[in-house]
Amino acid sequence: MIARIWHGYTKPENANAYHQLLAKKILPGIHRVKGYHGTYLLRRDLKEEVEFITLTLWDSLDAIREFAGQDYETAVVPPEARELLTRFDERSAHYETTWCP
Repeated sequence: MIARIWHGYTKPENANAYHQLLAKKILPGIHRVKGYHGTYLLRRDLKEEVEFITLTLWDSLDAIREFAGQDYETAVVPPEARELLTRFDERSAHYETTWCP
């Protein structure tokens, strides 16, 4: 299993709108991709901004390529999300997942 990690930041006044956009429109659209196994969405309020981290789980890099394209590290950030974000990672990081009991 591969974990794809990405960070985005909003102004506090846009945080709830961004969260709703992710939860109701963007993330449900990923379910169509074969090999996708879900998302952990992390949110942290900072002094001047709100940080969001998405951690998506995938069967393989091929599944991620189906979602993100051939240059699979490139962040997938729809225009309506870009309007709410102040900054974000241009590239996503990928990790092989392991389990430590």
